[in-house]
Order: sequence, then C-alpha cells, then structure tokens
Amino acid sequence: MLNNNRGFTLIEMLIVLMIITVLIILIVPNLGDRSAVVNDTGCEALVALVQSQADAYSIETGTAATSIDDLTPNYITENQKECPNGNGLRVTNGKVSVQ
Repeated sequence: MLNNNRGFTLIEMLIVLMIITVLIILIVPNLGDRSAVVNDTGCEALVALVQSQADAYSIETGTAATSIDDLTPNYITENQKECPNGNGLRVTNGKVSVQ
C-alpha cells in the first residue's frame, strides 16, 4: 500500500491562515492613513504644474495671469482647478496658491 503521508494537516493550515489574518489586520489600517498624505502630495505637485503653466502664460502673453480662469482654456483643464483633496487653486499676480 501507499504509505506517503506528505501533506498539510488541518492544524498547520489554520496556523498559516491565522498568520495571514494577523498580517492583514496590521497592514490595512496603515494603508488607510496614507490617503491624506497622498492627497497632500498630489496637491503640491498640482500647484507646481499650474505654476509652470502660469509662467508659460506670462511668457506668451507678456502679462501675468490674474485668475485661474485665464489659464483654463489653453494651459490647464477644468479638473486641474482643484486638488485631489478638494481644495481649490487660485492665481494672484501670476503666483499659484491653494485656497
């Protein structure tokens, strides 16, 4: 007869599942806390992008942009008027800032 008892027991499988569950419980909450950091970093990057477009507007027209609407048709899109966290952008005297 075959005497090959090479396999996992139920106890071994339960231990592996318990370890995986503990790792998931530790990792998932840490990922949720990172969304605010990611949105803030995305906002900083968007401000830098819009600032470069405001500088391009200034070079091409010879005047500084006075509002975000000056940049909208040709330099930025509508969805680039606000950050991923919901804060809007404003342009005053060619300088971009978060509202």
